[in-house]
Amino acid sequence: MISTEGAESGGDQPCFRLEPLNTHLPSKAGDSHLPFGDMDAPSKVTANGVQDIEDRILRITGYYGYYPGYSSHRREEGSESHADTPGSEASEEGKSYQTCANTVLKVLGGLLLVLCVSSSWVGTTQLVQLTFKSFSCPFFISWFSTNWTILLFPLYYGGHVVTTRDKQTPIQKFRECSRLFGEDGMTLKLFLKRTAPFSILWTLTNYLYLLALRKLTATDVSALYCCHKAFVFLLSWIVLKDRFMGVRIVAAIMAITGIVMMAYADGFHGDSIIGVALAVGSASTSALYKVLFKMFLGSANLGEVAHFLSTMGVFNLIFISFIPLILYFTKVEHWGSLSSLPWGYLCGLAGLWLVFNILVNVGVVLTYPILISIGTLLSVPGNAVVDVLKHEVIFSVVRLAATCIICLGFLLLLLPEEWDSVTLRFLAAFKKSEEHGEELTDSSIHTRSRSQANGAVSIPMA
Repeated sequence: MISTEGAESGGDQPCFRLEPLNTHLPSKAGDSHLPFGDMDAPSKVTANGVQDIEDRILRITGYYGYYPGYSSHRREEGSESHADTPGSEASEEGKSYQTCANTVLKVLGGLLLVLCVSSSWVGTTQLVQLTFKSFSCPFFISWFSTNWTILLFPLYYGGHVVTTRDKQTPIQKFRECSRLFGEDGMTLKLFLKRTAPFSILWTLTNYLYLLALRKLTATDVSALYCCHKAFVFLLSWIVLKDRFMGVRIVAAIMAITGIVMMAYADGFHGDSIIGVALAVGSASTSALYKVLFKMFLGSANLGEVAHFLSTMGVFNLIFISFIPLILYFTKVEHWGSLSSLPWGYLCGLAGLWLVFNILVNVGVVLTYPILISIGTLLSVPGNAVVDVLKHEVIFSVVRLAATCIICLGFLLLLLPEEWDSVTLRFLAAFKKSEEHGEELTDSSIHTRSRSQANGAVSIPMA
């Protein structure tokens, strides 16, 4: 062990002396030059003296590239590099934690959105039936509610102004979202060509749904409307040449089976079979609307969807307003004076319908689309609870079975395209883990038997 006291004292010098080198090395800071062989240069003393000894030895040996404090600088740099490693690990942990937190928040927000979607759809369906008690004009209700979709783009632009820094004028945002119709934007020809068929399908979907609510309970109509998912798959498979999936064919068969059972529940009498046909017609037009939208317009962002729905509201107000007037003068739908209309029910119904459309379109962007579909499905048990508690509806066994079959088919349609390969990989991993566990068990039994044969005793830990 070398003592640092002899090195620090001014005692005997060594029997030989090295001549100082003429070469100078700039210091680390680049401001001064220190000779390599300067024996009288002061050196720093640490608590254990190791740094001072290193400096003296390296000066005596003439180590190339050495200047006093080199070892200390290397040590400090090494400590800094070691100090960076935990920081990088902490940053990686922070990033992973933030990613997990964002995923959890997205899921929780999606679950909240599911409840809002199902509640708004249940409220809309139940409020329609309440409105029918005093105002049984389904087409006028559909036309009046569709006019409220004009507000979607102004609401979207308001959200754009609040949430973004680079704000655009309404005209600029309108032109940007008009690219859904083509590179040249929206012209009168494209307005009529693209908006007219979708507006007609939209009106038919809502009108047939309201007509079905006059014949069947809200639970039956909402369950039958869930069949639109099966129709979307069939049309996409036939028209868009989407991937064939056997499980979705099974789901489509289950949906058709549920429809037949629903019609059979009341013995195929007039109101029942007509109500089922109207509900299935509403689901069919809804599926055709979605497939044609994907076929001609492709995928659209939130702004483009808001623009498109507002455009359909404008088309509805301009070109479809004559139909309620015709129905009024032909007394097919006679509503009397405007002051006698139940404006409270009508505005509440239109508002809930608008909220449902906003939640569906915003939810697809903010969270997982499958949660929006689950929210639509949850409207079936929600309507069932309201029908039983408020309207005292008694469901037959056949009707309940049909509803369950349709809902199960709807859930099967929500399976992703790669569900089979994912399931096979999971089963293979599960089987491999079981085999590994059996090998560990066999080895532990063999070890225990050998220890018992050698007289070893195993004491379990508390």
